[in-house]
This record gives sequence, C-alpha cells and structure tokens, in this order.
Amino acid sequence: MIRILVPTLILIFAMAAPAAARDDCILDHCADQQGGAPAAPGAPQPRRPAPSALPSGDFDFYVLALSWSPGFCQASGGGRAQCEPGLKRGFVVHGLWPQYEHGFPSNCGGVPTPSRLALDRAKDLYPDESLARYEWRKHGTCSGRSPGDYFDDVARARDGVAVPPALARLEQDRTLATLDIERAFYEANPRLRPGMMSVECARGVLEEARICMSKDLREFRACPEVARRGCRVREISVPAPY
Repeated sequence: MIRILVPTLILIFAMAAPAAARDDCILDHCADQQGGAPAAPGAPQPRRPAPSALPSGDFDFYVLALSWSPGFCQASGGGRAQCEPGLKRGFVVHGLWPQYEHGFPSNCGGVPTPSRLALDRAKDLYPDESLARYEWRKHGTCSGRSPGDYFDDVARARDGVAVPPALARLEQDRTLATLDIERAFYEANPRLRPGMMSVECARGVLEEARICMSKDLREFRACPEVARRGCRVREISVPAPY
C-alpha cells in the first residue's frame, strides 16, 4: 500500500506547487512578466527570492534615472507638471532604483507612504510630489533606508552626476548620435566609463539617461545588462527644453 501512496502524494504535491515567477524585467520595463516563452537553457537567472520573501536592502547597485523632460513629455503626451511650458526643464530625476545584476526588486513593503517630513526632503528632487511618492513605494522600499534617508540618497546621487554642458544649455532641437550623448557624459564625469550607463529613447527621441552607481553612491560601476538595454537607434532627436 505504501508503494502506491508515496508516488501518488509526490505527484499531488508537484501539481499543487506554484510555478516559479519569472523576473527578467529590467528597470521599469516589466512587460515580459506577463508570460511568454520560458528563458532559453543556460540563460542567466535572477538571483532574487520570491517577492514575499524579499528582504529590503538586498540588491547589488543603484541606477540613477535622469529623464530628459522634452523627450519624456513628447513621448507621454504631456499633461504632467514636468511638462508645463516655460519651465525649460532638461534632465530631471526620474528615480534611484535598487538593481540586481539580473533584474530588480520592487514594491518591497514596509512604510507605504512617506511622511510629510520625508517628502519635504524630496522637494525639488522630482518634478512633482506624486512621482516622489510613487518612486518611494516602488523602488525606495527596497533600499533598506527610511523614506527621508532614501530621498537624501537621491539628492546625493543627483549631485554626483554632472550633466554635459552642451545638453544643459541646449537651446534648439538637435539630432545626435546616441554614442555622442554617452561620450558627452563620459567627458563631464571622468570616472564614468563605457558600460556604466545607457541612453534611452522612445520612437527615436531622447527620453532618459541611466547611470549605474555603487550602493554607497561613491562610485560609478559597470552594469552590462542595463547598458545592453539602451537605445539601439544610431541617431535620435533631442528636443530643446521649452
């Protein structure tokens, strides 16, 4: 009788066990979590545990995402505080994202809403307060920091990256090679090297620069997977701030 029940129980438990969740999304692009073909044999697997077991502060490095406001507003259709005419906004902080070598953690729980005191420390970091709240909930909760300390880290990361002067003073629309945009960042930030950042575009328009930084925010660092996911268009439109 035991010989019959044991294999049967093993089969029942195997059928009841939930399938492992895929987590090969990078940064804020998670469409591939909606299903699709399984990863190819031998492909690198994310090392993070299931979301319910994820300890806050468990990540490998940060990505500082700087949104190019004119391109972002063009791609999103405007209608946000970031896109109000007359502000002449160029690069602004989109977010500071904890990242794994493969994949990234998100929505790690803890304090879901920053206090007013913490949000005051986020003032002037993001285009608007709603983005600060969203970024804390999705990314900041995985940093292992309090909301106020996390926003202080965002300020440190932003102040640690120099925007290339040619882009900071852009007065008319340009068409630039993505490689030239990267080179401008390398020249403005001598310790930044190829493979440590990516230029993002949407429909051939500059949308974002993403720079990889160590967990202590003291150094830039290599991030092959982030760099590989950058814009693959040779030349892109760079609309001027308005």
